[in-house]
Amino acid sequence: MKFNSFFKTLLLGLTLVLFASCDKDFNEVGTNIIGEDHYDFDVDSTKTVVAYNQPFGAVQTNNLPTNALGYYNHPVFGKTKASFVTQLELIAANPKFINPAAVDIDSVYLYVPYFINARKTVKNSQTGDSTYELDSIYGSSPIKLEVFESKYYLRDFDASTGLEEVQRYYSNQKPLFDNNHNTVAGRLNDSTAQIQNVNFEFKPNEIKLQYYNFEKEQTVVKQRLAPGIFVKLSREFFMQKLVNAPAGTLTNNNTFKDYFRGLYFRVNNSDSSTEQGSLALLDFKKGKIVMSYHDETTATNNERIRRELTINLGGNTVNLFETENTASSSSYIAALTNNTPDTPAGDEKLYLKGQNGSMAVIELFGPDSPLDADDIPEELEEIKANKWLINEASLTFFIDRDAMLSSEFEPIRIYLYDLENNVPIVDYTFDGTENNVNPKLNKLIHGGIIERDEVVEGVPTKGIQYKIRLTRYLMSLLADENASKNVKLGLVVTESIAAITNAKLQTPITNYNDIKFSPLASVMNPLGTVLHGTNILPNTENYGKRLKLKIYYTKPN
Repeated sequence: MKFNSFFKTLLLGLTLVLFASCDKDFNEVGTNIIGEDHYDFDVDSTKTVVAYNQPFGAVQTNNLPTNALGYYNHPVFGKTKASFVTQLELIAANPKFINPAAVDIDSVYLYVPYFINARKTVKNSQTGDSTYELDSIYGSSPIKLEVFESKYYLRDFDASTGLEEVQRYYSNQKPLFDNNHNTVAGRLNDSTAQIQNVNFEFKPNEIKLQYYNFEKEQTVVKQRLAPGIFVKLSREFFMQKLVNAPAGTLTNNNTFKDYFRGLYFRVNNSDSSTEQGSLALLDFKKGKIVMSYHDETTATNNERIRRELTINLGGNTVNLFETENTASSSSYIAALTNNTPDTPAGDEKLYLKGQNGSMAVIELFGPDSPLDADDIPEELEEIKANKWLINEASLTFFIDRDAMLSSEFEPIRIYLYDLENNVPIVDYTFDGTENNVNPKLNKLIHGGIIERDEVVEGVPTKGIQYKIRLTRYLMSLLADENASKNVKLGLVVTESIAAITNAKLQTPITNYNDIKFSPLASVMNPLGTVLHGTNILPNTENYGKRLKLKIYYTKPN
């Protein structure tokens, strides 16, 4: 018993030491946590916050980790058509056809898997069939999907810079590929089944590759694929392009990419659903083309056997966005048209839209006094003079539910960053929290995750707010060496909190020291949200929902 008691005492002591050590690491200059008798706890939400809208315009979209494909009419942000271009790569270089004249292509199919909710995948032990729940599919109406051979070569490096910089392609370059695809071959997904092209839908059905077993006189499932784009492609085209390819064009992927320059996935609204469609986020790198064919066994054996040739969707890619304003998107367009901070109060509503959409610019603590001109806002100097010790600082963004109209989909997360340097704020860096089930919810303490009022029958209701902590950012401003580094902050929707690299804007934002980039994760996200801003009149309904900086602090008596 004494032995156990000793270890309990030792464990308690080590815990206290560890806690004190961690507390010491966290509490830097101006950051003490409350608890001393001579400190009072208080909260402040009076500091100046100004937020206003800013459109991005065309943005770099080549080689994104995740790409959008489809057509979606958002009730607030208007219509978006997302098309896609990709290079192709032979899975095995220099494929050989024993006797091209004897080759008979059985089928050619294109497959790109959807994102699925793995936790809700259920397999029937009796039939072997699986049921799936799709993820990142927005809308349920059909679209028109056309797959063409691209005749435009996607370069690795920019020739105009002497090949010293990587080649950039932008979201508004769809005309470039409309003018450079194979019009003679036409649409490659040329099946007479309209579900394969003019009335394409993102379905959650398991895909079964089957063949008829003559011995057993029954159809047998050869392979099962998770739900995805599965369309048949023209056998005649691939006979000419691959089987009868000129000598040397299939030798390696360098020559192959120049010969077969890729596929162009062009999207439009379906004739059966002109006002609404559906849009999916996809990882095209997991896609493939499979050509099944019969050829002679060897040069000396003309017995025919079945073979397969696989081509991956690999290499350079470009996502292309077309946007169209609608009557319901007039408020959004008006907000972006008046995108300069012509009032000290900012904007009443903040419109965050992914892809080539818009962001909010946030300024904290008001202006510097011209009397001292030390580049430090007077409100920040006042905090320093009063020796506030910061416990927590946060921005809460209330969703404008009326302005969101009938929006069915909302961004799961928004992202706050240093707009002038295009990097995360320090709170992002210090937050090591992880979510093993859904990595998109990592960095929980820093926040920015949508908060909903309740969940009904397993389905979350509409969002009410996003909260982002910038405690350490404020702490850093109070440190002497960083006192003048109160930068403008950018706020965007994000597809992945882990993606903090940037995509170049085709036209820099000259209002803010020539901002040249947008966060990459915002370009990947097709959704948008409307938040209450800062320019809301007192004694009005939404005044209490205006954007405020809330600071919890302690100060000496």
